[in-house]
Amino acid sequence: MGELQPRSGSLGDALARAANGGRLTADECLAAAQSADLLQLAAAADAVRRRLNPAQVVTYVVGRNVNYTNVCWVRCKFCAFYRVPGSDAGYVLPLEAILQKIEEMVDAGGAEVLLQGGLNPSLKIDWFEELFRTVKRRFAGKTVTLHALSPAEAIYIARISRLTLSETLGRLRASGLDSMPGGGAEILTDRVRHAISPYKDTADEWIDCMRVAHGLGIRTTATMMYGSIDTWEDRVEHLMRLRDLQDETGGFTAFIPWSFQPDGTELGGSRASAVDYLRTVAVSRLALDNVPHLQASWVTQGPRVAQIALGYGLDDFGSTMMEENVVSAAGCRFTMPIEELERQIRAAGYEPIRRTTQYEPIFGPKA
Repeated sequence: MGELQPRSGSLGDALARAANGGRLTADECLAAAQSADLLQLAAAADAVRRRLNPAQVVTYVVGRNVNYTNVCWVRCKFCAFYRVPGSDAGYVLPLEAILQKIEEMVDAGGAEVLLQGGLNPSLKIDWFEELFRTVKRRFAGKTVTLHALSPAEAIYIARISRLTLSETLGRLRASGLDSMPGGGAEILTDRVRHAISPYKDTADEWIDCMRVAHGLGIRTTATMMYGSIDTWEDRVEHLMRLRDLQDETGGFTAFIPWSFQPDGTELGGSRASAVDYLRTVAVSRLALDNVPHLQASWVTQGPRVAQIALGYGLDDFGSTMMEENVVSAAGCRFTMPIEELERQIRAAGYEPIRRTTQYEPIFGPKA
């Protein structure tokens, strides 16, 4: 693919520079987000995607989302999933129920357990250590990756267990934690976090948790939940903070932007449009020039929009999920079996490749 030629004006020059391997400043990212033509953004972002991932393939992972508890005391205004401690609707999944869900995933050729839940005061580090060790024993010899615990969960486990974050993550890794999802980032500006999740960790604490995890050799993803009360200035600050940490540690494998789902939440509001999603994806790909992969959020946007977004910088279709409870609690219920996921990728002109959590290719299910 030839170099993208500059268009008139400094913004066109900046996008051409990014497409051809240069780095955008925060101001240039903001100008691109607010002013660039959508197709111009797409062309530049697709050029970055093809430079980082030149093969005509789109990867995906067969995994299962296991929400081990819905009990959470922080009462985030954007969440419809949580139940406060003491609620009759609160739950903690029994160990055997978790193992059964993983067994079903393995039987379907799955490899990734995305294990997340609420900040439950009754679950200290020993509960997670027992769970992780049991999973690893039960599925010894199988490819089962524990992609588990967002920074918010890890930080809270450390606090209620009276441990440092480094001690907590070290013990969890020793008991079977393979990698961490980037959930709970929301928007990494304290202005937004104070408004939508005032009792959760700060932006600095989220970043520091990821820094500690990367220092211990735990690879992670990163996310951004946009479309609540955030502005483009907030989104760009979020992206710059991720880029700076990636320059420092190199520990992020992928970035996943997803849109706020308002139904049933205290915050309320309206859903971000497909155009906003495409613009956000493209700007993210341009800004995060050091993060190797960008993952679709078909759970929130639907498969058709995710398919279109493959031309806006995405190179990964995410997980088959098998089940999803958090955004579905807010009224978003897109689901997709493996065969349909692969059909969507092929229809967009790419070859689907099954992968591990660490983006290693898997050519078919493992025995």
